Amino acid sequence: MIEPLTDVVPSFFAVLNQGPLTLTIFLHTVIILPMFWIYKQEKAKLNK
Repeated sequence: MIEPLTDVVPSFFAVLNQGPLTLTIFLHTVIILPMFWIYKQEKAKLNK
């Protein structure tokens, strides 16, 4: 999954670009987890 980083300038996106799985995990943590959190907040507001 993760190969040794042989980039000239090692950056955050170079690490994400190592494989499809790392990018998928990153996108899920950044986008989908906050969506669940916002959904729960809005649901709690509606129930009040």
